[in-house]
Amino acid sequence: MEQDQSAAPAEANAEAAARHGREPAFNLPPGLTAVLLFLIAVHVLRSYVLSVAADQEVILNFAFIPARYAIPLAEQGLAWLWTPVTYSLLHGSWEHLIFNIFWMVAFGAPVVRRIGPARLAVFWCLSAAASVALHLVFHWAEMAVVVGASGVVSALMGAAVRFVFSPSGRISRQFAHLNRRLSLTETLANRSALIFTGVWFLTNFLVAFGLLSIGGAESVAWEAHIGGFLFGFLLFGWFDPRR
Repeated sequence: MEQDQSAAPAEANAEAAARHGREPAFNLPPGLTAVLLFLIAVHVLRSYVLSVAADQEVILNFAFIPARYAIPLAEQGLAWLWTPVTYSLLHGSWEHLIFNIFWMVAFGAPVVRRIGPARLAVFWCLSAAASVALHLVFHWAEMAVVVGASGVVSALMGAAVRFVFSPSGRISRQFAHLNRRLSLTETLANRSALIFTGVWFLTNFLVAFGLLSIGGAESVAWEAHIGGFLFGFLLFGWFDPRR
């Protein structure tokens, strides 16, 4: 009975949208569109405007480098303070950026429609930091540079799992944000959510063992992906205005 009541308004709204000639699949929320344009602008600037030396300075000052945290903070600059967030605005290649944009459009859109741009900004910063926090546990004091929004994208996926799947497993791209947020127990009892989560973790474990390459990257910070997904999956209720 609950399923029928929640699905009916969404289906009616979808029919109304179709009558007005709108295509829900490509109707992105403005907040998400602004984020995507900003990420593209940053990469254009780094790729075509800055010199190699200047771009190296950008990486040094805004990418996440685990080795920073093995050095006493009083003996270095303040980059350790903002790089757990700013690394997510940089990408290693166009392929890397396009890969993240694709998944951000797919799973970020319903989350942004639900929480709005202000909460998105907070969600982005905290999920980015949570992602590299787990990465730091496994790569303490390493000099490897971490860039990319993959951790945040993973957090958006984890958050979306909490509400986008109906009991039947169907997803309405335009109206999924109106669904009731499931409890953790209900989410794990939802077959579609459980299968998606299982496949997601399996994919990242394959990446961890070098059996799969994603996003055109030679090295993937899979621990950051898992940290981001767990953040979104477990803590989405902090950001969700809908009861």
